[in-house]
Amino acid sequence: MIATQHITKWVNSGYGRVFLLRDINLSITKGEFVSIMGPSGSGKTTLLNVLGMLDTFNEGEYDFMEQPVHSLKEKQRAELHKHNIGFIFQAYHLIDELTVAENIETPLFYHNVKASERKAAVADMLDRFNIVGKKDLFPSQLSGGQQQLVGIARALIIKPKLLLADEPTGNLNSKQGEEIMQAFTTLNKEEGMTIIQVTHSEKNAAYGNRIIELLDGMIVKPKSNFQH
Repeated sequence: MIATQHITKWVNSGYGRVFLLRDINLSITKGEFVSIMGPSGSGKTTLLNVLGMLDTFNEGEYDFMEQPVHSLKEKQRAELHKHNIGFIFQAYHLIDELTVAENIETPLFYHNVKASERKAAVADMLDRFNIVGKKDLFPSQLSGGQQQLVGIARALIIKPKLLLADEPTGNLNSKQGEEIMQAFTTLNKEEGMTIIQVTHSEKNAAYGNRIIELLDGMIVKPKSNFQH
């Protein structure tokens, strides 16, 4: 599903190039659940953004579902992202002027889903994440944990082939966090969804079947994980 070769990304500063990613070679097959770990500043979020086509890179090649992302035009990349990828952001990115239900519904507008189907899908998500009682509230009226749940529901509503999650439980209490990881496990095992999560938590990382460690923008000692 994902294959990168020698992906390198840098920014120019007064002192020359500052490398954010160096020589990233990755292969992720459909149905995998991969955890990316590493200290702050190691390039985890940058890598996730590159894989999610929210960010570009300077060198290397990236094939996603047999499409050469590195040679696609911006509009083609956007289409590929829209139809295949769900993204859970660390900073939520909810729309302040929309209610919880409207925020969750937003991706469906871009997929031309009929109103009745949109309504049913939103109801299903509100139910799944126990936020039915919050559906008419605005993001500013929610706790950080509740906002995160709304962001997760919004990412999942299009039933993406690939789910990218940046610290998905960072703002949740331990019970909510565990519920989210269980939900990911179900999506991965029962629905075959490919999941890549960035996490600081060894406990959360263990839900994946593989852990990739980053340090200074480079991959170090990949290791398998057979706990689950």
